[in-house]
Amino acid sequence: MAERTVFQSIPKRVILSLTPHASVWEAACAMTRANFSSVLVMEPPDKVLGIVTERDLTTRVLARALDPKQTTLVQVMTSNPLCVTPQTKVSDAVLIMIERGFRHLPIIGPDHKVMGVFSVRDALPREVDAALSQTEFNEQVNDALG
Repeated sequence: MAERTVFQSIPKRVILSLTPHASVWEAACAMTRANFSSVLVMEPPDKVLGIVTERDLTTRVLARALDPKQTTLVQVMTSNPLCVTPQTKVSDAVLIMIERGFRHLPIIGPDHKVMGVFSVRDALPREVDAALSQTEFNEQVNDALG
């Protein structure tokens, strides 16, 4: 079975982005409405400046008691995030995430076009299903062997 790429594994190919001067509150509302765990901070048309994640909202805003309506994304974003190509293998992306402590990687395609954001959660469904299938198979073999 061929290994999936990050682009194949993302369920949502819609890009959630805001400008650097949008407030943290606006970002949290947009992320909630879209059911996204991150927002890209961009300048039109396609320049990625940074990324803000759920974890950033917790550690960089709430834990510091910053006012989400007065704090801008540029103040709390991860600037110049590491990005991957659509052809990057899921295992390679997960390795990057583990080594660097990331949970999200923007996917940048040809001509620097943003194609989505790969989340560590996107790596789980197929691999979990494969592990469950293997467990069920092992149980069946054990039952057959007695």
